[in-house]
Amino acid sequence: MASGTNKEISKASETHIDEGLYSRQLYVLGHEAMKHLQTSSVLISGLRGLGVEIAKNIILAGVKAVTLHDPGTAQWSDLSSQFYLHKEDIGKNRAEVSQPRLAELNSYVPVSIYTGPLLEDFLNGFQVVVLTNSPLEYQLQVGEICHNRGIKLVVADTRGLFGQIFCDFGEEMILVDSTGEQPLSAMISMVTKDNPGVVTCLDESRHGFESGDFVSFTEVQGMSELNGLHPTEITVLGPYTFSICDTSNFSDYIRGGIVSQVKVSQKIGFKSLGASLADPDFVVTDFAKYSRPAQLHIGFQALHQFCAQHSRAPRPHNEEDAAELVALAQAVNIQAAPAVQQENLDEDLIRKLSYVAAGDLAPMNAFIGGLAAQEVMKACSGKFMPIQQWLYFDALECLPEEKVDFMEDQCLPRQNRYDGQVAVFGSDLQEKLGKQKYFLVGAGALGCELLKNFAMIGLGCGEDGQITVTDMDTIEKSNLNRQFLFRPWDVTKLKSDTAAAAVRQINPLIRVMSHQNHVGPDTEHVYDDDFFQNLDGVANALDNVDARLYVDRRCVYYRKPLLESGTLGTKGNVQVVIPYLTESYSSSQDPPEKSVPICTLKNFPNAIEHTLQWARDEFEGLFKKPAEIVNHYLMDTKFVDQTLRLAGNQPLEVLEVVQRSLVLQLPHNWSDCVTWAYQHWHTQYSDNIRQLLFNFPPNQLSSSGVLFWSGPKRCPHPLIFDVNNTLHLDYVMAAANLFAQTYGLTGSRDRAAVATFIQSLQVPTFTPKSGIKIHVSDQELQSSSASVDDVYLEKLMATLPSPVMLPGFKMCPIDFEKDDDSNFHMDFILAASNLRAENYDISPADRHKSKLIAGKIIPAIATTTAAVVGLVCLELYKVVQGHQRLESYKNGFINLALPFFSFSAPLPPPRHRYYEHEWTLWDRFEVQSIQPNGEEMTLKQFLEYFKKEHRLEITMLSQGVSMLYSMFMPATKLKERLNQRMTQIVSSVSKQDLGHHVRTLILELCCNNQSGEDTEVPYVRYIIR
Repeated sequence: MASGTNKEISKASETHIDEGLYSRQLYVLGHEAMKHLQTSSVLISGLRGLGVEIAKNIILAGVKAVTLHDPGTAQWSDLSSQFYLHKEDIGKNRAEVSQPRLAELNSYVPVSIYTGPLLEDFLNGFQVVVLTNSPLEYQLQVGEICHNRGIKLVVADTRGLFGQIFCDFGEEMILVDSTGEQPLSAMISMVTKDNPGVVTCLDESRHGFESGDFVSFTEVQGMSELNGLHPTEITVLGPYTFSICDTSNFSDYIRGGIVSQVKVSQKIGFKSLGASLADPDFVVTDFAKYSRPAQLHIGFQALHQFCAQHSRAPRPHNEEDAAELVALAQAVNIQAAPAVQQENLDEDLIRKLSYVAAGDLAPMNAFIGGLAAQEVMKACSGKFMPIQQWLYFDALECLPEEKVDFMEDQCLPRQNRYDGQVAVFGSDLQEKLGKQKYFLVGAGALGCELLKNFAMIGLGCGEDGQITVTDMDTIEKSNLNRQFLFRPWDVTKLKSDTAAAAVRQINPLIRVMSHQNHVGPDTEHVYDDDFFQNLDGVANALDNVDARLYVDRRCVYYRKPLLESGTLGTKGNVQVVIPYLTESYSSSQDPPEKSVPICTLKNFPNAIEHTLQWARDEFEGLFKKPAEIVNHYLMDTKFVDQTLRLAGNQPLEVLEVVQRSLVLQLPHNWSDCVTWAYQHWHTQYSDNIRQLLFNFPPNQLSSSGVLFWSGPKRCPHPLIFDVNNTLHLDYVMAAANLFAQTYGLTGSRDRAAVATFIQSLQVPTFTPKSGIKIHVSDQELQSSSASVDDVYLEKLMATLPSPVMLPGFKMCPIDFEKDDDSNFHMDFILAASNLRAENYDISPADRHKSKLIAGKIIPAIATTTAAVVGLVCLELYKVVQGHQRLESYKNGFINLALPFFSFSAPLPPPRHRYYEHEWTLWDRFEVQSIQPNGEEMTLKQFLEYFKKEHRLEITMLSQGVSMLYSMFMPATKLKERLNQRMTQIVSSVSKQDLGHHVRTLILELCCNNQSGEDTEVPYVRYIIR
């Protein structure tokens, strides 16, 4: 076994990875894990809805090869969740029909078919075997072979609203990284000589370590023994302290040092399926159902017996079959080993298992299939903690809240594509789903999965139904790894159109309309009152918080349900927003990201993140903002006047940019651009560092006697340009080409010619200057008052060329684009950041890591997306049925790496009160603008209306950012406004005419009650037309 594993590792190190395709997944898994995936062959047995979901996810992930095994033929009931089967495929072999459609997903993964028996010799060719929808006896046979042969096994099953996963990865699996989180690091302020020694970190931020973590040390001065120490286990003592090994015989600690978390591999063992069946370990998916896995462990065994005896599943919602399953479960329980036996069998749960076991639901397969595929990837790579060893999941809250009469009759098969779903919910819900009108915002990874699930469950697939999907983006190569509706030949096409066309192939009955609109205030004439009022609900598939907040506000205003979800690597979340019942997405938000102080970026970086942010700021400040400012100067005759009215030092800064771009640094040819880049290199990496060290010499002490260059401040050193240093030349090549591009000049990729030219250039000797102020903290920077020298400003303006002297001249601002490796953007960022890192002795970052941080890339993987969307669509069943109990709904958070699952009922909306009226965010005042006399309300009438109807005195009234009325307004302005119509005031204050699409205005109020106390009240919906 050991030699085989070593062969795999050496093979993995030779494997090429297509970073353009796998980039977002690589940020989740890392290169090593990805290499192991690419040497793993996987067998998937069973190609119904669950099997095809798992196959889709692992083919997208990029394993070495996938073999599909299924001797069975397609039935009507398969079409409810098997998205690669069509009506005309009924009666054909499921694997054969699915193979060409799955093979299209990833050209790097060969997909083959096998329809024979799973014998030992055949199974030997695989690293991982996946069994889906298979009999228990069959699972035990294959499980025994796999366990004895060291083949990793995943068993997955869904039965209606129930799901099950089992994993056996052998008696000795090496786990390389259990969490996948980035290793933490912290700066040290003190280490004691003790047994154990206590390490104290700088109190800038908590160290974040946990007891049992392993750490290593670098750059420790004094107690240098720590620097060569093997990874050491720690015990956390507090947010800034932890203990390590015996340091009593080490040298005295002087200063400095960085402590870094080290990932240490561990061995974990698994029992075979047979052994684990009798002595199971469970992963709990819902702590509100803590006892349920053990009950379902009995229930699933009884279900396997029932299916074996009858050659079919229990009939949907059939009481006779349910009673038989309960009896079988009781018998299984009596015979069960002590570890499994239940004192009280939950007969109601077993009965519900019987009611829905014949069902086959796309959302349940998406969730269990996402989890199972992630387990396959864990088995291949040793990355992330596997499920040990059983996972059970149910979504019984999806069933009707009240008992339905004649449910069995409603669930009979009708020989159509929804039979597997009708078996669970009945035909009435199917009809309701078909009539739904839904708005899907986004057609990326989440959007593709949502559209697939919508098509499978029949949402908007009836005569009156409609799905509207909007997305502005076009398809890029990196999308293909997880946005599974797109193919390589779709690159550069519009996402929304392509996704809509792809789901019409999955279910020709879906009525889907695609748009390319941004959803925001600028498209409210498109997504207007008529549009929103006709909707039954909205699903977000967005990648930024601002857009989510906007859509959430619209849903609250129009009182429409919202299905909200998001992913970050292996983490995912789902939130359901129901009018009047729950709080909204905006009700609670994550704290804002901690920003890096400006002075840290400018002069005192101590981490690669700081140098990368600095490099991004350099990119904007050299290749984007100057070109934009110059174009404004050339095209806008009022530009100079407006600039001179800016506050503080801004007029000088802006006009100096114009002077530099059009006078001092204006290039005429490629040689000028290279000269500029070479000189700029010296300014940033030599001259500015020399000036900094002149102001703050290396041995300078602060007023308290502490070294200035200590703690988070790393003492820099200037660099000397070396034409033979690849990084130095990389910088000049990238900077010169980008600089040329901003002026519309032709660049060059001839490194040898540039290197030769540079050697002929002279750089003036730099002498540090006295009197240059360098701010040490942001506080100091903010309190410094900058005054503009008017004489200097006049002289500067006199040097600027008149725009009429440059007819037709225009600069080209460059927008940063991280995913095109030929455009010099990432070349510049990488070189600029790593050169600065060298200045400050910070470890450099490779291109992959630099792109992640500088490009603010969100790591993503298909498995998480599939699982999260499965959960979203389980909530959708409840929304469409109109569930009214808060506890019926489930907000969810998952982390497939750990694996961890947390489900809870949504929070109700906060309740407020004025007088005897209770209100929430879903309530508002409705005010008709037109009076009985046919005239619109004046401001005076509006104020009087609230006094008379609601006993409220309005003290302030606003619309958006426009202040319409305040008690403190000057008397003349107030007198003028009181008799103006409300819409007239809004138009004049906002300086915008109200469009014809605007039928209502949202007005915010501050009010006093009759006692003169400030009272919180809802907003006003002011109805114009």
